[in-house]
Amino acid sequence: VFSQFLKLLPRHEFETLANQYHSGRSFRTASRWSQFVTMAMGQLTGRHSLRDMIDSMSAQAHRLYHLGSAKLSRSNLSRINEDKPCELYEALFEKLLKRCQGLAPGHTFRFKNPLYSLDASTIDLCLSVFPWADFRTTKSAVKLHVGLNHGGYLPEFVTITPGKNHDVTVGRLLKFPSGSIVAMDKGYNDYGWYKQLTDKGIFFVTRLKTNAKYRVLNRRSVLKDKGLICDQTIEFSGVQTAKKCPIPLRRISYQDAVTGKRYVFLTNNFKLAARTIADIYKARWQVELFFKWIKQNLKIKSFVGTSKNAVMTQIWIALCIYLILSYLKFKSGLNKSMQQILRLLQMNLFEKRDLMALLRGDP
Repeated sequence: VFSQFLKLLPRHEFETLANQYHSGRSFRTASRWSQFVTMAMGQLTGRHSLRDMIDSMSAQAHRLYHLGSAKLSRSNLSRINEDKPCELYEALFEKLLKRCQGLAPGHTFRFKNPLYSLDASTIDLCLSVFPWADFRTTKSAVKLHVGLNHGGYLPEFVTITPGKNHDVTVGRLLKFPSGSIVAMDKGYNDYGWYKQLTDKGIFFVTRLKTNAKYRVLNRRSVLKDKGLICDQTIEFSGVQTAKKCPIPLRRISYQDAVTGKRYVFLTNNFKLAARTIADIYKARWQVELFFKWIKQNLKIKSFVGTSKNAVMTQIWIALCIYLILSYLKFKSGLNKSMQQILRLLQMNLFEKRDLMALLRGDP
């Protein structure tokens, strides 16, 4: 089953990338493919250490030939993870992403604009073991920034930075396509960036800060029975804010019928219905579910290496596994019940053992 799983990744494409991102001495017995096979199996089966991975592969040593892989020692795998460039798996991620994009379904909204949810998640590390990832006084961390495309829930924009990097600093560097809609929380509040997005023809949906100063230019009628409180056109009146963002924006107030909590949204999209804007921000929760799924089902919270290159290698391989699973879901002609199983798996309603049973074909 694992051999069929790996066939979704053409070996000649992998070797082309491996040659492109090779550094140092040439391999004698080990290879980057053997590294990927071992680490991928470790991701899917929940191995806890390098020794655990090697012992698991050694138990099936007579089958490694059919995977095109060689048996690695613990020291060999550790050395490859530490020394060989992690950029190989970043490039592999981009190649797998392009394959998935051609098969991914659209989002569930009626509009045709691409929809993205932008967020970041901090992966905590031990300061004494990972001193290169200095974050705070007592701990280290790296931060995973993701722009999740709601068409297939693919992590189309991924950046890994030190934990100190602010979310909006990385957000400014992402190049979203013109006409797309980006949903983000208040952590990405930057009035100058809002102006830049508007100039590029990119729509955003976020929450308005409570201390924002503005004046109302226009009011539109709203449907009170749908939870809407107001729909206004505003402009910022603060001295610095007005300089950074001298454009009219849309302020929408919405109250959740279940929790009673009130939300105030800010957007530069004046065409969509006010309730649709509220639903777009609600759909932003999908990126939180993405982080929850990969942290609970793939191995990116504890690491089998301590160097920066080893940590980045493990994270990028985990993201590659996520894309291969997504490709399986898009490509296979599954019946509706099996599609529902994979959907529940994405929503984190299954355990890891259920994933392995699904790969084995168990009922």
